[in-house]
Amino acid sequence: MPGLDHVTITASDFSASLAFYDAALGALGWVRALEVGDEEEGDADVEVVGWGAPDSTVDLWLVSGAQVTSGLHLALPAPSPEIVSAFHDAAVGAGGTSHDAPRRWPIIRRGQFNAIVRDPDGNLIEAVAPE
Repeated sequence: MPGLDHVTITASDFSASLAFYDAALGALGWVRALEVGDEEEGDADVEVVGWGAPDSTVDLWLVSGAQVTSGLHLALPAPSPEIVSAFHDAAVGAGGTSHDAPRRWPIIRRGQFNAIVRDPDGNLIEAVAPE
């Protein structure tokens, strides 16, 4: 069956990326589905977080690690242009930087309204809605 099961992003600064993804994905209606610390430590810090739609599986994982994810471009669906704008504002407000402000793409992506932000490690995260 074609399609993706999940995506994993490794962050250089887990706390900064966690704040970014909580805000950006939260604006799209995603929720934290799972948090994991080091099982060998009693009061370990969270080192893995997974998000997905409410009552769904984990679609995006954020992990801490030495091999940082870079150069990724991930596009996520949004139900409306207003949600795309909310995603952009939330992501930028939580440490991301704007790559493309919310707008229509009349030549390349007809019928779509998109915004693209860079996460703290420079990965491009996009929200896409129908016009």
